[in-house]
Amino acid sequence: MAFAPNYNVVTAPEHLQTLLSSDLNRVSLLNFWAEWAEPCKQMNEVVKELAKKYPQLLTLEIEAEAQADITESFDIEAVPSFIILRGHTLLDRISGADAAALTTAIAKHTQTAPTPLSKTSQAPAVAAPGQREETPAELEKRMRAIMNQSRVVLFMKGTPATPRCGFSRRITGLLNDNGVEYSTFDILEDEAVRQGLKQLNDWPTFPQLIINGEFVGGLDIVVEMVENGELASMLA
Repeated sequence: MAFAPNYNVVTAPEHLQTLLSSDLNRVSLLNFWAEWAEPCKQMNEVVKELAKKYPQLLTLEIEAEAQADITESFDIEAVPSFIILRGHTLLDRISGADAAALTTAIAKHTQTAPTPLSKTSQAPAVAAPGQREETPAELEKRMRAIMNQSRVVLFMKGTPATPRCGFSRRITGLLNDNGVEYSTFDILEDEAVRQGLKQLNDWPTFPQLIINGEFVGGLDIVVEMVENGELASMLA
């Protein structure tokens, strides 16, 4: 049921397309959330208040894992995440439970006239003035140091207390349930490590589990290792 006339729960990609196409000059807020993510509960309330405050704002609630096609199409890698559009044109992208940033962005984009905007996402990060860019060799050395910071290291999105993707939530639960002691590294906080690990370990997704400095696998492989006893044997 709609919370307000301008508030909709998206049920399918076609539903989203219809809503966005109804008025190409209208500003839309896409709220990507998940039931298991505690920060989403707070931000869902913020989004509802924004929908009340800005009746001209098309507010769309999207359950990230239930609407995987939509989530992937907007390159959403963690929840909560927010996309602000005018028609089909990207205006802004906000990741994390940053109520102040979201509120400011909505105020800005609902009160300004339409202007030509790029449909690309955020620009690649660049080194700050005077800051020397890390060489590939230095990056690899740093990644290997992190991989060896403890016997078991998990590269994940978020932290065990606040995972920011379903796969990270599931693998930390699995490790915890099996009494595995491990350290973690939040790849969302370091873009160089995030991209570098994909090449170093020849594995395109996260989470990634490291044991004794060596890449073991992602969630599916770890699940299989737990079920066949291989993980317990490796850590014995």
